[in-house]
Amino acid sequence: MKKYLFFFFLLISRILFSQADCSTALAVCGNSNITYSPSGIGAVNESLGGCLITGEHNSIWYKITIATGGTLTFDLVPGDPDADYDWAVYGPNVSCGSLGAAIRCNAATVIGVGASTGLNMTSTITSAAGGSLTPYCKYLDVLPGQTYYLYIDNWVDVFNPTLAPFSLTWGGTATLASPFTNPAIQTQPFSPPGIPAVNPADPREIVICQNPAIFDFNTLSSGILNGNINFTISYHTSQNDALSGANPIFTPQTVNMTSVYYYSIHYEDPVNPNNPLNSCRQVGAFKFKQGNITGNNVNLFSCNNNNSGLGTFDLTSAAVFGDPTAIKKYYHTVTDLNAGINEITNTTNFTSAEGTIYVKIISQYGCTATAVISLKFYPVVVVTEASLRACFIESNPSTGLFNLTTSAVTTQTSTKKYYPSLTDAQNGTNEILNPTAYISPSGVIFIKVIGGNSCFSIAKVNLLVLPPVYSNILQDKIICIEDQTTLDAGPGFTAYEWSTGATTQAISNVGVGTYWVKLKTGECISRQAVKVYASEQPVISEVDIANSTVTVHVTGGSPTYQYSMDGINWQDSNIFTNVTRGDHHIMIKDSYNCAPIDITIVVPNLVNVITPNGDGINDVIDYSALGNKQNLVFNIFDRYGDKIFEANKSNAYKWDGTVAGKKVPTGTYWYSVTWNENDKKNTLFKYSGWVMVKNRD
Repeated sequence: MKKYLFFFFLLISRILFSQADCSTALAVCGNSNITYSPSGIGAVNESLGGCLITGEHNSIWYKITIATGGTLTFDLVPGDPDADYDWAVYGPNVSCGSLGAAIRCNAATVIGVGASTGLNMTSTITSAAGGSLTPYCKYLDVLPGQTYYLYIDNWVDVFNPTLAPFSLTWGGTATLASPFTNPAIQTQPFSPPGIPAVNPADPREIVICQNPAIFDFNTLSSGILNGNINFTISYHTSQNDALSGANPIFTPQTVNMTSVYYYSIHYEDPVNPNNPLNSCRQVGAFKFKQGNITGNNVNLFSCNNNNSGLGTFDLTSAAVFGDPTAIKKYYHTVTDLNAGINEITNTTNFTSAEGTIYVKIISQYGCTATAVISLKFYPVVVVTEASLRACFIESNPSTGLFNLTTSAVTTQTSTKKYYPSLTDAQNGTNEILNPTAYISPSGVIFIKVIGGNSCFSIAKVNLLVLPPVYSNILQDKIICIEDQTTLDAGPGFTAYEWSTGATTQAISNVGVGTYWVKLKTGECISRQAVKVYASEQPVISEVDIANSTVTVHVTGGSPTYQYSMDGINWQDSNIFTNVTRGDHHIMIKDSYNCAPIDITIVVPNLVNVITPNGDGINDVIDYSALGNKQNLVFNIFDRYGDKIFEANKSNAYKWDGTVAGKKVPTGTYWYSVTWNENDKKNTLFKYSGWVMVKNRD
């Protein structure tokens, strides 16, 4: 296509397309890629010379500053192969008013070899005129601090009307100056606004809560700059404007969800306002995304435990909004919510009756919504008070063995736990771990009945220990040891079991001994012991014999006593008179009238006169015949009651009327003889009497 045709059309097109001039050239900032779509020319159709003899069409100017020297190349690739891009490089260190001749220029008409053009390391030419088939020129050798101007123009006519963006990529060993790659200037990374789009290739998204919305772009600046000083930001509605800094947005304006917006960061050297780096711009794109949210009204349930009228609610568990990053604030009333006062702070352990809670939801992007939580109770676990009865434990009659699991406290399907007190049941402490075999006195326990949703009610269970029931008829008995008797437990029991094996109310022909009977009342059995004692036999404790009178002293047994010497004739008196000398039986019995106690007594032949003259007749009182008795004592007393002689084993229990070898005066003396009989009771016998002693000298 001939670029020198249709010149008149191109002159008109300059009016329709406005773009940068050399004086407003865009600074190239570092070796980053450039994308741009030139449309029209700037304010001046500049005289270019060289291979670009037809002037400007759809152009853009760039100013390049070299940071480190070396070789410099670039690839300029149109976004459409039908586009026809020409270009020229001026410099080094020239001004727009006197650019001089282009040091590299290419206006080649590319046919069949692709639309890309630029500088490379293999080409040897420095200029390619229109119609040439050589799209690449020789690389540049550059030095630090040098500046160059790059002019790029998309040549179009009525036969070649393609307008398309280009992509420019730098190459070679040289680096281009940029404030964005100098850590002394840009100390922190910039932070692009918004969030990544679903497609990472799409512009980032800033969430707004209304559509349409009036947005102040300046609110983004601080976040984007991220603390970097000497940088400013402007906002634009097109990429070209952002790259050139044209038509910045100064005031809040209405935005929509479809348009793409751009921010442009550029450096401002605080010392050198003419620093070429001041023209460097870093551009980013963003869109707005609808972010308004809607809360969900939900019911939140809790247990009305023990029907207290209060439940504990975890307000944060109510699914009022799906995004877990959202902030939720809870209030008692809509008025409090709107005013932001009296916020509920114990949200995870909120105690309340049934009612309504209002939630303010703040999304991660600052959008808000409200929701209502209706606090409700799960169905109450219905329980009733119950009672349990247990038979007494024989070893500890005040206690009983209870099976607490049989308590009929509810008809609902539930889990039960057992506690000794209401406080324990409420707090879940001191649980009874053996509810099927719980030993306790009469009292109460409490059952926590846990139904669906882990709700519970507490039921009171009264424990009653059934005491032993004994016969008040059955009493211990006393009988004669040789007798038998009848034991009767009396009526009123449902069963009897005697230690003899009998199962009747009474047992007969029972002798002395210990017995028991199990008495059944309902389901309880009381074991009652009963004893049949042998009556205590009376004991003849002492027998006094005075001449022919015998006095019997009795202990033990059950008075009154009866006395007899022949077993036939019985008397109430314990004194027998005119008892003849010799052996006799004394029998006694007490009120039980058992077999009598029988002892043998001896009424001795009493000596009333001794004449100790040595003639062998009545010379002594002699009780040696009693020498085999226990504790035999034979004493002589004068008429004043003073003991003057004691007969013992050494003097053969005899007295010859002397004291210490001297004859006592003639007179009457008293004597007594005592001993314990050699029987089971060691019965005490006492004989007493008087004797006349006749001593003749």
